[in-house]
Amino acid sequence: MTDLKAIKRNNLSSSSNNKLRAQGFIPAILYGGKDPNQNISISKKEISNIINSETFLSKVLELDIDGKREKVIPRDVAYHVVSEEPIHIDFMRIVSGKKIILEIPVKFVNHPDSPGLKRGGVLNIVRRKVELRCPAENIPTELVVDLEGLDIGTSIKISSINLPENVTPTIQGRDFVIATVAAPTVVKEPEKPAET
Repeated sequence: MTDLKAIKRNNLSSSSNNKLRAQGFIPAILYGGKDPNQNISISKKEISNIINSETFLSKVLELDIDGKREKVIPRDVAYHVVSEEPIHIDFMRIVSGKKIILEIPVKFVNHPDSPGLKRGGVLNIVRRKVELRCPAENIPTELVVDLEGLDIGTSIKISSINLPENVTPTIQGRDFVIATVAAPTVVKEPEKPAET
């Protein structure tokens, strides 16, 4: 679990936030649970290596706010329109016993062991992320799809993925497709008529 130091923010004016950003911090808010919302800031340097990862919005982090540790999950990041730098983050407290809806990324493994892909088939990814209802204390970082032994024409459905205990897809009542191993999509050029 990633550990991040957070500092309480008392001055909430936009000039104070801009000053924080200039000093290498990102203003943030922490909400959820019984405690009141808390305005904090996070060092951009500390968070920069995970903020751009695909798993950031489903990653459990531990914030150290002036010595008090809280488990949180990032819920939203606002970016600057021009520089595309992160300018604000929303964190939600993780409350034991509560369920959270999160989009969890799908990871595909063992590409070389798929007969279908070896024969020139194509992995056609339908969903790169799956929305799941997870207990706060059991959040998967990713869903792993094993491609070993899969041939052309195979559909990988949600039922073929091992979900952690008490984790359920938000789409209920149908076994939806995550990806397929499709036939190669090579279009043959029509033959040119022989020149006379």
